[in-house]
Amino acid sequence: MNLHKELKRLENFYAEKPDQVLTMYLNTDLSDPEQQGGEWKIHFKNGMNNFEHYLQESGNKDELKNFRNLKEQLEKFILEYERNLSKSLVVIASTDGELWFAQPIQMPVKTEFYWEDTPQLHQLRELHEKFPRTGIILVQQNNIKIIESELGAVHDTDHYELDIDTEDWRQNTGPHQAKPSMGSGKSPQKEQFYDRFHANQQRWYKSIAPTLDKLAKDGNWEAIYIVGNKEEAEEIESHMNKPITEIVPKNLLEHEETKVIDEVVL
Repeated sequence: MNLHKELKRLENFYAEKPDQVLTMYLNTDLSDPEQQGGEWKIHFKNGMNNFEHYLQESGNKDELKNFRNLKEQLEKFILEYERNLSKSLVVIASTDGELWFAQPIQMPVKTEFYWEDTPQLHQLRELHEKFPRTGIILVQQNNIKIIESELGAVHDTDHYELDIDTEDWRQNTGPHQAKPSMGSGKSPQKEQFYDRFHANQQRWYKSIAPTLDKLAKDGNWEAIYIVGNKEEAEEIESHMNKPITEIVPKNLLEHEETKVIDEVVL
């Protein structure tokens, strides 16, 4: 998902009666003290019932029929969503079938329901401002890991490792646990590696910078963090054209992606 593009699409949507747009922000965070008993299910049910009662009293049979069809579709979606709950669920859907935006997110929202002719986007805009599309570049010597995130969730990951012999950065595909090239302690082999790495660090990081800039451009990153040894992070930054939001001087390369996001972005 690219929330920036989605917001543009949603901002321009308008429904003509008897069609309408349902906007639902639903807090489903089980870690929330107010959600321990699955209260979100009650909130969802009450929200749907309130709309249905309102439409029954209004006497608009076509609008009521359209709502009930959308409600049935949404109830089926909720049953699937319940199997893998996130902290929140945002649904914006029109009764004519032209608009269906259903996005689980790992950010808390305030539970709200709207039944109007346009989407209600205030909470989505706030979330986008706080947690934009982000690239996190983790660097540790000849290993670089990139985590792309949006709304605090992992969108994609990339791994690059420098082959010291060929001096080429190789992209690792598939599951991969990035790790330092050499273990702790001292040995002639390790010291030789470190000496060579520091002697060529500037040139090697300069060669990977265009790749990082391209990832930022293609991924529409709105914020960029470089995480790692301060000297290495600053060296990477000096060769990139894209502006860096912040350098985080921590070694998080081997940490799980969601923990990195929690540590760096949230």
